[in-house]
Amino acid sequence: MSFQKVLVANRGEIAVRVIRSAQSLGYRTVAVFSEADANAPHVAIADEAICIGGAPVGESYLVADKIIAAAKKTGADAIHPGYGFLSENSAFAKSCVDAGITFIGPRPDAIDLMGSKRQSKIAMIAAGVPCIPGYEGADQNEEVLKKAAIEIGMPVMLKASAGGGGRGMRLVTDATDLDELIKSARSEALNAFGSGELIIEKAVLQPRHIEIQVFADSYGNTVYLGERDCSVQRRHQKVVEEAPSPFVSPEMRKAMGEAAVNAAKACNYVGAGTVEFLADSDGNFYFLEMNTRLQVEHPVTELITDLDLVAMQLRVAAGDKLSITQDDVTLTGHAMEVRLYAEDPGANFIPQTGLINLWQPASGDGIRIDSGIKAGMNEGQTVSSFYDPMLAKIIAYGENREEARRRLVRAVEDSHLLGIKDNRAFLAAILGNKTFIDGKATTAFIGEDFNDDASLKPLKAQTKEVALAAALFAVAKDNNHNSNKNSNKNLGTGWQNNNVGSRVLKLSCEDEVFELELLAVNNRIEISYVEATEDKTSEDNAFENNASEDNATENKKQASLEIIEHSENTLTYVFDDVVRTVVYSRTNNSSSLSSLNGQYEALGCAQVHLAAAYGNLTFTDISLQSAKKNKGGSDQVLASMDGGMVDVMVKIGDVVEAGQTLAVLEAMKMEHPLKAGVAGTISEVLVQAGDQVKGRQKLIQILAVNENAE
Repeated sequence: MSFQKVLVANRGEIAVRVIRSAQSLGYRTVAVFSEADANAPHVAIADEAICIGGAPVGESYLVADKIIAAAKKTGADAIHPGYGFLSENSAFAKSCVDAGITFIGPRPDAIDLMGSKRQSKIAMIAAGVPCIPGYEGADQNEEVLKKAAIEIGMPVMLKASAGGGGRGMRLVTDATDLDELIKSARSEALNAFGSGELIIEKAVLQPRHIEIQVFADSYGNTVYLGERDCSVQRRHQKVVEEAPSPFVSPEMRKAMGEAAVNAAKACNYVGAGTVEFLADSDGNFYFLEMNTRLQVEHPVTELITDLDLVAMQLRVAAGDKLSITQDDVTLTGHAMEVRLYAEDPGANFIPQTGLINLWQPASGDGIRIDSGIKAGMNEGQTVSSFYDPMLAKIIAYGENREEARRRLVRAVEDSHLLGIKDNRAFLAAILGNKTFIDGKATTAFIGEDFNDDASLKPLKAQTKEVALAAALFAVAKDNNHNSNKNSNKNLGTGWQNNNVGSRVLKLSCEDEVFELELLAVNNRIEISYVEATEDKTSEDNAFENNASEDNATENKKQASLEIIEHSENTLTYVFDDVVRTVVYSRTNNSSSLSSLNGQYEALGCAQVHLAAAYGNLTFTDISLQSAKKNKGGSDQVLASMDGGMVDVMVKIGDVVEAGQTLAVLEAMKMEHPLKAGVAGTISEVLVQAGDQVKGRQKLIQILAVNENAE
């Protein structure tokens, strides 16, 4: 079982994490990468790297034969699968064994057993592990399932036996809905996992999601390393994880830990695994599933136990006995983790793709950042549509829960990812919510108690950020006019003393247009603009029509700020008598304007990206742009991000209504409907189902109804 070189069959932050631990133990490492990941950090830090195919996972990270071939070509005699991709694929684990390569994970038969919710539940019942009452029978006839559900009693949960992540899962509260929901759950399970097999369980409403980290060696020694509370979830996907749980007592921890050890022993488990439970308000807990791999949230366990779980995996896979017994396991302090995603919480969490031009992770006491992206994005790392939108994990440790929470809030707010939108404001709002602070959040928290939070609303630039963007554009313009060798010496104060006066700027941000009167004198900037009324573009503003003076005065916004210091990515300023610093980046963009929804033609424009407390904002200088004639939505349907066309529902000549779904795009494991911005007639269809498209690519042209009437 001894090995010398470890190939990591994964990408992103987990590949970086595994490679570093393997190297610290003296192992040589090999990274695999797709064509889209050639410049990724995990490729750079490994001793060797090899391309295994195209960007789609079906051409690279999910092709077991290519990974085995890469191991043989590089002489890697062990493979660590990370999590996701092939990590819980028993056929891949067996292929490694058959090829004489050590698979750093459990045996294939354990993966097989725990990969089936139905079979694993049967095994857990036999092992005496508490399970939710339900039906896990082999007879999958719809009438049998309906009868079982009625006997269990509403509400019940239908679950895909072969998978997780909320797919193939349906809550049934009314028995009359069983026919429809069984069919939809089965169809979704079949499409997602290749199996329509279902189990039925009594629904535990508003439960806690508690999981136990277990570790076992090949000599029969098994320990549990405490619990993690993963109750804060959105659509069955974990958002915040912490250890230990504020809900679990020492007695409950011992009972759950022993049950988890029994579960691991029931399948002769080896390596790191996680046994997940649901717990009701009375402290009763029930087996949910076992993940036969390392978990995304493993860092919180590492921080409170002072153990390196990846190093332990490597040692056990090499044939070593566990170096600790249950009595050696102690939990010290508290740790919390959140997942940084490229997504827009204000637009129903739609994943984001595009260029990352700044990644500035937080640092400080008790802060750990596990990242799969590079700092300093001048080389142009891109978030693509081919992979999960999780980019990094932000983790904090404290002597107690409140200290860990405060540190995590600060770390979330001080980690800046610019160029695309992210979920930082959403995460910070959760961590600052009283229900979470009090340790009372259940799996229903986000859906029921948090669904009206401001972080879930569409972004809208505030006056201060408009002023900051104007200041940064003014700095850029003035610096462009001062190209002598000594001009950079004045960057600390921003403006040259001989560059004073007023100018007009027209900026766009989040489908809004701001036409600014700007006065810059030395280090002070003053702006004024008329705020657009709802559903109005700049063509309708008081700057561009004959609106009454009273109306213009009512909507007029004014702001002034003083620049203290200006560097490449930070601006220190005084606003409303308070000194603050904002993180920003600046780019030149000659493509179509994504923030204007097709209302302006791009002639080549500059952009400023600001890290506001409530979300990332991108301001585009459209001072030289000309407005299109149509004032409503766009007459073009553009790809919302890089992805593949699942369906195109119209053809040339079809008459469509505004808001009608015209096509469906698949990206980042999700389907995104693309809707008509205006009513009219389809004049161009430029794609078909199966095509790969780029973000902002034109897909469909509509002849707007007003133009058609002429």
